[in-house]
Amino acid sequence: MGRIMIPTQPFGATGHDSTLTLFGAAAFSPESTQRDADRALELLLHHGVNHIDTAHSYGDGNSEVLIGAWMAQHRDRFFLATKTNQRTAEGARAQLELSRRRLRSDTIDLIQLHNLTDEQAWETAMAPGGALAELVAARERGSVRFIGVTGHGLATPRMHLRSLQRFPFDAVLLPMNYVLASDPSYHSDFVRLKALCFERNVAVQLIKTVARRPWAGRPRDRGPWYEPLDSPEDIARAVAYALSFAPLPSSTPWPTSTACRWSWKPPRPRPRAPPTPKWPPCSPTRPCSRFSRNTPPSTDPDDAAPEAGRHSHGVHEMAVPQF
Repeated sequence: MGRIMIPTQPFGATGHDSTLTLFGAAAFSPESTQRDADRALELLLHHGVNHIDTAHSYGDGNSEVLIGAWMAQHRDRFFLATKTNQRTAEGARAQLELSRRRLRSDTIDLIQLHNLTDEQAWETAMAPGGALAELVAARERGSVRFIGVTGHGLATPRMHLRSLQRFPFDAVLLPMNYVLASDPSYHSDFVRLKALCFERNVAVQLIKTVARRPWAGRPRDRGPWYEPLDSPEDIARAVAYALSFAPLPSSTPWPTSTACRWSWKPPRPRPRAPPTPKWPPCSPTRPCSRFSRNTPPSTDPDDAAPEAGRHSHGVHEMAVPQF
């Protein structure tokens, strides 16, 4: 296999230079073995990927366990992020301590409130005695360094805007793809969120960039809860479309790896000229193959469910473009 080293750029204001693609460890299901994990994680070293994103619930906890066993030898080479789906301080404290033990890490670089889009759950998490208060206390204790928030579904960018009005989160994570961008409300909220994050230097991560559509009763022959794009050309165009929302400097190398998340930062000049893109970015006037403006955006009904096995289609959700 050819050795392609993925460029790095600052991950918001954290001071860490993360690779343009991050590893989404929801790929590790309850059935994944340590051998499976070691093979995948060694691939990160091969390509210089230095940022891993997991969650307490991924693989019913197996994701954190598998990463932790490998982290014992490689912790200093990675920015390590995980998530809690608890909304109370007590619940978040218990999950965070278990995550630290599973990951064999005294300090987690980024702890994120997982899928915080429900109104009532948001009020609980943000109130005194809520999960956010515990994460702030954990930061003061040195158990975590940064705090973020994630979400799924059509309400996510609006709820992230609300979250940033309440607390200065260091990072946000949300879906974006051509179909979602075709929804006027989602697109409008996303653009406002992007502008606010740019103003505050908040890292932004994208998921579901290479999602095609819900399974909707069709045979489910791969792990994700949505049907992913599968041809290299479709994937490249979908990623290019997602990257078109970011203020990439003109000299940033054109991404050559399949990717589905990005984190966003103010542009940084690079010395070399960009290569000519192999495929032009898609846009509303140049639709991506397999995309249709008549396809309704998915509300991802499974998004609220535990995320065991999520993104297990290997390459497409293991990468997270970041700029």
